[in-house]
Amino acid sequence: MHDLICVGCGPGDPELLTVKGVKAIQDAQIIACPTAKEDKPSIALSVVESLLDKSKMPEIVNLVFPMVKDKDTLETTWEKNTKILANKVMEGKKVVYLTVGDPYLYSTWIYLHRELQTKYPNIKINVIPGIVSMFTFASKVGISLAEGAETMAVIPSCYDLSRVKETARNCDTMIFLKDGRYFDQVIKLLKEAGFSDNSIFAIGQDLGTSNEIVRKMTLGEVNENTMTTKYFSIMVVKRV
Repeated sequence: MHDLICVGCGPGDPELLTVKGVKAIQDAQIIACPTAKEDKPSIALSVVESLLDKSKMPEIVNLVFPMVKDKDTLETTWEKNTKILANKVMEGKKVVYLTVGDPYLYSTWIYLHRELQTKYPNIKINVIPGIVSMFTFASKVGISLAEGAETMAVIPSCYDLSRVKETARNCDTMIFLKDGRYFDQVIKLLKEAGFSDNSIFAIGQDLGTSNEIVRKMTLGEVNENTMTTKYFSIMVVKRV
């Protein structure tokens, strides 16, 4: 039986990794990590680089996951990257796969895991969870995401606006993850769904990094200068 460990790297601050995750990373002989392009550094790797011993650096394997929607391209990518990862595990070395946030929330790991379970059942998988950005963000702006009987919805990037509007009608808190380029499209929609101008509004980008920006106000105070166009962004709107 060969072992593979997946580590959730959290929102970007290496101090927010779990103790168990840090131990796995520092013990790894091979670290695999996702990137959007061949020549683009892995964000997940950048989170943990300060934790690595430069005198005994592990082998770094970048797995390219192109930012496309074409199903055939995606499935081919998942199959190819899973094969690369599995071959590294079969070498008998300690292999760790890194992913930003938590492995089971909008992560590249989800697709690799499915492929591994189907095609490489002899690989034993251990997953170490990570803190996700919405919890880090809530602690920074000091708002509860949900309390009592309140409900909340988590929305990924590239929204189907009709579905978002329907969800907004039935939720107390809306959490929009990733890709700030789409945030401005939902402000009017949220108001139409019953979120008043007094609703709590908070937005952030590059959490846990030196470029971090966090803002909190009411929905009625939002203007074009409030929004962000960064991919790694988060927006939370809560009824009051």
